[in-house]
Order: sequence, then structure tokens, then C-alpha cells
Amino acid sequence: MTVRIEPIKPLIGGIVHVDKAHLTDPDVVEAIRHALEDRGILLFPQINVSDAEQLALTDALGERVNFTRSVPGSDVSAPDVYKITLDRKLNSEPDYVLGTFFWHVDGVTIDQPLPKATLLSARQLSSEGGATEFANLYAAYDRLSDKDKQAYEELRVIHTIEAAVRPVFGIPPEERLARWRSMAEPMEQPLVWRHEDGRKSLLLGTHGDGIVGWPGPNGRSLLWRLMQWAAQPDFVYTHEWTPGDLVIWNNQGLMHRVVPYTDQGRVMHRTTIAGEEKPGHVAPTEHMTKMLEPVY
Repeated sequence: MTVRIEPIKPLIGGIVHVDKAHLTDPDVVEAIRHALEDRGILLFPQINVSDAEQLALTDALGERVNFTRSVPGSDVSAPDVYKITLDRKLNSEPDYVLGTFFWHVDGVTIDQPLPKATLLSARQLSSEGGATEFANLYAAYDRLSDKDKQAYEELRVIHTIEAAVRPVFGIPPEERLARWRSMAEPMEQPLVWRHEDGRKSLLLGTHGDGIVGWPGPNGRSLLWRLMQWAAQPDFVYTHEWTPGDLVIWNNQGLMHRVVPYTDQGRVMHRTTIAGEEKPGHVAPTEHMTKMLEPVY
């Protein structure tokens, strides 16, 4: 066989054994697509892809998309490869990267189908920290009690950039608040995502800022408790990086975060595959937006 995929844990993760020369072969691409649905996150150990090779695999798996083109610090010379780093020579505004220390789903605050998958390759590593944790939101939903599933089925959540970066900055100045709010409107998404293939998953992350119709503290409390539930060890794979590693994960069914680091030498290259599904969001009303005014 050209490709072999070895499970990492019962509920999440797979190691892909394949020669880099065959990475974009049709049978390998099909095997990767299938495994992403089954395993959630796939590791290609020390495969050492170049940007061109990473983009070629991205294109083979689906349509590439760059939803961070307007993010401060993005490299306009390579718009489809986002450099995740605290090094200001490579990313002029790395503060945005600090938000990745907290659980999140890529693209959830943007009015477009959520990216289907993300590819991340390790170019340089930090001396401490920097591991990436992935939590299976399909498994987190499947193992809820029937009572909880029924209670959460119709709940809707407001997601904002402001909530995503609030843990980074604490009490921000008004100028920074205005900047965050100008980047994207608050998005209303279902708590339980009914996917087109019939499966269901939770849709969670630090960007969740409240539940429609609930008092702010009550909604945020439930969302934080559900993130704790989804982050239990059985649902999580933690990847300790080695230079040259490549991982791909199903962004529509996993949340992820990085273990904090301070080393400016850590550099990761990210590319993204476009999605076709929207979870079923609508723009929040003015009343909903006011309901979510933060209390610091």
C-alpha cells in the first residue's frame, strides 16, 4: 500500500505513513480525506514539506482559502501561508497569535463556511512549551447524556473576536476594543452543529461569548463547562512537535490550542482548506449584541 494510517488514541488521532513523493497521489489524498473524518487529526512525522509542497497538498485536498489575509501581521508576499510566530521580523503584530493559547475553532467568527481543515508544519520550535492540543468535538457531543443532548439541541451561541482575545489583554483600551469589533461582526452559531453527513458535534471555543436568551454569566458559565468537558483526556490528543512534522486536522469537528511559549524562534506555517458547510448561523440582533457587553 502507498499509505498506512495508524491510530494514536481510540477516539482521536492518526499517524500517516507515506513517502513524501506520493503525498498528492489520488489514492493517498482519498485516504487522508477519509481518515480526517474518522480520526480528526493526522500526523505526518518529520515529513519536512516546503511551502510549495504544503500548498500542493492543500490544493489536492480541496480549495485553499486564506481567512487571515486581513489579520495584522500577515505576510502579504505569501498570502496563502500564514506564519504563526512571536517573531516581529516575520509577523509584525504577533499579539494575535497569543489568542491561540486558548481553545478555538479557526474561522468561527467570519461570515463564510468554516474552513474544512487546517495544515500546520513545524519550521522552528520553542525551547519550552509549544505543544498543540486537539479536542474531538464529535466525541464530546456523542458522550453527553441524552438529557444534556436534548437540553443543548436548540441553543445558539454568540461568537466574537473580542471574546477570543479577551483572555490575552484583560481590560483593553477602547481603541483596541474598537479595532476588534471592526474586524468582524458577532456571529450567532448553533451550540450543536448538525453536519450534512448526519453527524453532530459541539461548536465551542473561547470566542463563544454567551447564549442567546440567557443572562451573560449563565451562558458563559455553560460554555466554559462544556469546554472543560470536551477537553477531558479521552477526547484530546496533545502533539509534541518535532522539526519537520506536519499535522492536518478537521477544523469543523475539533477545537485546538497551543501550550503557552515565550520563545520568539518558534515558527509554524499554516495553510487552510475551504469548507462548504455553514453551521447555520445568523447575524445577531442589536439586542443580542448589547446582551453580550463584557464585564471585566
